[in-house]
Amino acid sequence: MSIRAAAVVLCLIPLVLQACGRTSENAAVPAESGTNWATVRNGLIEEYLAAHPAFAVVAGRHEFDGRLPDWSAAGIAAEIRRLHAARDRATAVPDRTLTEAERFERDYLVARFDRDLFWLEVAEAPFVNPAWYLDWMVDNLDPAPYLTRNYAPLETRMRAYTAYARAVPQAAAQIRSNLRMPLARPLLERGVSAFRGLADFYQSDVPGIFAGVQDAALQQELRDANAAAAHAMRDLAGWLESQRATATGSFALGADRFARMLQMTEGVTTSLAELEAAGRADLARNQQALREACAKFAPGATIQACIARMNANKPRGGVVEGARAQLAIVKTFVQDAGVATIPGPEEANVDEAPPYNRANFAYVDIPGPYEKKLPATYYIAPPDPFWTPAEQRDYLPGQADLLFTSVHEVWPGHFLQFLHSNRNPSLVGRLFVGYAFAEGWAHYAEEMMWEMGLGQGDPEIHIGQLTNALMRNVRLLSAIGLHTKGMTVEESERMFREEAFTDVGTARQQATRGTYDPAYLNYTMGKLMIRKLRDDWTASRGGRQAWRQFHDEFLTYGGPPIPMVRQRMLGGAEGSLF
Repeated sequence: MSIRAAAVVLCLIPLVLQACGRTSENAAVPAESGTNWATVRNGLIEEYLAAHPAFAVVAGRHEFDGRLPDWSAAGIAAEIRRLHAARDRATAVPDRTLTEAERFERDYLVARFDRDLFWLEVAEAPFVNPAWYLDWMVDNLDPAPYLTRNYAPLETRMRAYTAYARAVPQAAAQIRSNLRMPLARPLLERGVSAFRGLADFYQSDVPGIFAGVQDAALQQELRDANAAAAHAMRDLAGWLESQRATATGSFALGADRFARMLQMTEGVTTSLAELEAAGRADLARNQQALREACAKFAPGATIQACIARMNANKPRGGVVEGARAQLAIVKTFVQDAGVATIPGPEEANVDEAPPYNRANFAYVDIPGPYEKKLPATYYIAPPDPFWTPAEQRDYLPGQADLLFTSVHEVWPGHFLQFLHSNRNPSLVGRLFVGYAFAEGWAHYAEEMMWEMGLGQGDPEIHIGQLTNALMRNVRLLSAIGLHTKGMTVEESERMFREEAFTDVGTARQQATRGTYDPAYLNYTMGKLMIRKLRDDWTASRGGRQAWRQFHDEFLTYGGPPIPMVRQRMLGGAEGSLF
């Protein structure tokens, strides 16, 4: 997400309630009876939300406000058992009792359980990777829903945040107890950065957000809880920092677990060799397109000089103001060019990313499906203040580069995709959007918008699109290299510099991200699967003339593993994913 984050990203999360199974948005779901799928599904989802209260809050279920999950080792073991039992209950519903749509929804929900089980049981992420506690796709420590979403009066959200802050010290203690030393150095550093960033955010930013509440008793409760939360996060960061001397370089999942990650989280069983070959072919295609665009934009210049010229054209007023101006442009293009249906009036705001979530340049926070009439926020991170002035300047993108970040995050990327998923007729489709679906769609949207005419053939605009594509190409190759081939972080960083032509700061950031987010190959992997599905689906429907129809159809599925969508859209004749 991006999403998530993931998002991340994301978080990326979906729901507009359908009549069957619920009388009101927050009504309790009745106990299971027989094998009626709607009853089984609703019961499983309610149990999931109860086990994942922070995820539920992001989705808009505010009866869970202020709660964090049980992240103790015993709590994680219990969640693994619960997921296995939930999986068994879902698959026990006989196929003969299900419609085609219900079978798809059942398999979609099972795929979500498998995704969670991989990270909890196979990868053991809570015990080896601090970034797991920041995962945009499930529970995480981000307090953003209480701070930036006007779902209730400020006083109500202040009470919710105070309850959350009271829960942070216990969560910090559980995280510290879980993490097995020695950690891999880049994973440790991600934890230090994130936990310290949260502490600084609690202390510096949160009081001002709630300054308008006049109740003195509530303000004192906030100060006490917030101070304790900041202290707990700072202590956690300090403890991690104290472990740096024993940190290792052993972050790799290994080939077997990496392949299991692809299968259990995205339904992809393609061999790693074939997947890597597809990524390299796409990298070569984009590099050739870049050479051709640079020959027009900066004749005789090196690729690096060409990109530097593009990046020297900075957005007026800075990147946040520049992105705000771009959103109107790209939305108008989506409408006028017939890219896809915009199903509602919602808009996205633009703001600077909070200090604890600046590990990637941009992400979008989209209200969940239970929320009503709330804006999303497209966040952009400033450069790391510890970088040199030249590195900070180079990190900020040019207008053309930023344009495709805006495409990716908002129109017609994540934001449009979630406008569709939040309206999905399936309860499962509204709640769960996967990594490759979300990031694959957003990354696919960048190239598709150029192909449909955004920029009117201007080579500078094309270079902006291609630099984004090349970075995602290298993410795929870097993830495979780092986790299955013994690639070092330094070698990954060099690949970002030499193959994607990124600046020093971005290369360092992206190489490090690959250690704690091995699934960031999903950007290119998802894009390639969507492109192949589009070409196969539209081949008998008019080719390019059917792109809008394809986009609208693809977005009706919510966000399941893309191989499931491929099978459904092609009537079972799914063929090759890539």
